Formats: sequence, structure tokens, C-alpha cells
Amino acid sequence: MKLFLFDHCPYCIKAMMVAGYKQIDVEFIYLQNHDIQARIDKVGANLVPILQKADGSYMAESLDIARYLDQREAEPTLDAPRFDAAINEWITKTKRLSSALVYPRWLKIPLPEFQCNEAKDWFTGKKTSTLGINFETAYQNTAEYLTALYPQLEEIDWLILPSERKNRLSYDDVNFFPTLRNLTVIKDIEFPVHIRRYIEEVSAITAIHLYDEVAV
Repeated sequence: MKLFLFDHCPYCIKAMMVAGYKQIDVEFIYLQNHDIQARIDKVGANLVPILQKADGSYMAESLDIARYLDQREAEPTLDAPRFDAAINEWITKTKRLSSALVYPRWLKIPLPEFQCNEAKDWFTGKKTSTLGINFETAYQNTAEYLTALYPQLEEIDWLILPSERKNRLSYDDVNFFPTLRNLTVIKDIEFPVHIRRYIEEVSAITAIHLYDEVAV
């Protein structure tokens, strides 16, 4: 099987996590960010991730792919979610802050989906419009955004470490880890101790790399 994706995309990470957690033989293929046609040719829409199954057919939608991979292989399987509402609320209320922090940084580190100027320009134009400010201004405002984000991170007191549940993962982890993982691209970000430990534990269990070594 093949998984077409972007490294920075939290939806793509959901599918990658399941493959890593269950040690499924899936080839990761990184598309260029601007190459919309490559996605449309496969699933008829501008979507990632895209899974090419063993029979050659394609499927999209990150959670559908996660469930497909989870159900077709043996243990370990993902546990049921417990904190859907809390996760969705946290991601929604911090989305603008986290976007302003990570968007400018994706073009400052070596990501496989930005290997040509067309990909970088397409991303810049699309996301600058979403933010309402240019990337350089957002990057310069890092300290301000982090000051606003830190209290939100402290609110995640319901998070249970994998090591406290026999290293089993759930759909909560699939839905939440990608957002927290992307924040590791921010150099010197100060995570609460239990959040940082959670990020490291899930990273180890799923073989999803963090951005610590290239953080800016």
C-alpha cells in the first residue's frame, strides 16, 4: 500500500500514526504542495492523505484511512475515544494561534512537500490569505503568540500518558497528537512537562518524527 501525503499536514499524520503503531508496510509518498492535479487524479478532489490500497484503488479522508488500517490488521488496535469534545474545543480555540506560529515555519525547514518554488508560492498565497497577515509578520510575532498559547496548553490537564495505559493508543491520540507534534517546529517552545512527555511517548510508539532538530 501507498500513502500520499504532506509531512506537515495533521490529517496526514493521523493515517501515518496508525501505520506506525500497527507496523503496517505502507510506503509514504510525499506530493508537492501545489500539485492539486495529482490529488484530483486519484480521488477527484484536492485532498490529502490518500491511501492506495493493495488492489490499486484509492481512498481519502484521514479518519476513514485510519479506521481502514486499524480494522484490516491485527493487534494492537486503537481504543475508543474518550475526550472528543475536549480535543475538538481545544483545537478550535487555538487554531488561529497555532496556525500563525507554524505556517511561516514550514517554509523555513526542509520539508519534502516544498521542494520547488511553485509549492512554496502556492502555500504562501493560500495560507497568507487565511491568516490575514504575511508570514514574516506572523513569525516576528512569535513571542506574543506563545504568551497567548501557554495558558491554553496548561488547560490540557485531562491528557493521559500512553505509559499510564500500557502504551495503548486511542482515537483521541490520532486526533490530538498531530496538532501538538506540529508545535515542536517552534524553537524553544516551553511545553508543560506532561504535554512534552505525551508528545515524546506517542512519537516513539508511532515512529512519527518530531521537529526538534530543525525547529526555528
